[in-house]
Amino acid sequence: MIVACDQNGINLAATTIKNGGVVVFPTDTVYGIGCDPRNAKAVEAIFRIKKRKESKQLPVLGYSKEEVSKIAVFDDISSKIADRFWPGQVTLVLKLKDNEIKKAMNLNDKIAVRVPSHPCVLALLKECKLIVGTSANFSGHPAFSDSKKVQENFSGYDVFLDGGTISNSVSSTIVEVKDGILRISRQGKITKEEIINSL
Repeated sequence: MIVACDQNGINLAATTIKNGGVVVFPTDTVYGIGCDPRNAKAVEAIFRIKKRKESKQLPVLGYSKEEVSKIAVFDDISSKIADRFWPGQVTLVLKLKDNEIKKAMNLNDKIAVRVPSHPCVLALLKECKLIVGTSANFSGHPAFSDSKKVQENFSGYDVFLDGGTISNSVSSTIVEVKDGILRISRQGKITKEEIINSL
C-alpha cells in the first residue's frame, strides 16, 4: 500500500509497525525499510525482503538521543557527537543494553543507531520511538533516493510512505569510539575532520 507522508499515512505506517509489519520510508540519506526492533519475525522479514545475510547486522533509527539512551550506552565522546550531529547523517555504534532488542535483532553487545533529520521519518518515529532503519534495496544493489525507483525495483513491504525524491542523497557516516579513539567504518557526507573539530 502506497500512502502520502501526511498524518493519515504516518498513522497507518505506525500502526503497521506496531502490528509487526514492514514499512518503507524516506530519510535524510536514502529510502529506508524498517520494523519494530523488538519483533523478531518482522526483523527476519527485512532480511528476507532485502536478501541480506543475517550475519550483517541492521541499524536502528531513534526519535531522539533520549530514546536511544534507553537502549544504548553513550560514552562521553559519542554523547558529544550525538549532541552536535543529531538529527543528522552520523550513525553511532554504541554498547547495547536492551536485551529484548539484542535477542530479536540477533545482536551481540553493540548496535548502530541514528536520529535522522527527515520530517517524514521523524513523524513516524514520534509514534514508534525506535525502528529498524536500513536502506530499502536488495543487498549488494544501490540504495534509492527516488520513490518511483523504489516502487519499480523493490517489493515485499506492507506500506510505502511516499516522500518523493530525496535531495542530496548520501549514506550516513558510521562512527565508533573504541578506548577513546574515534574510528570511521563508513565515510558518508560528514567527514572525520568535521566530527573531530566538533569535539
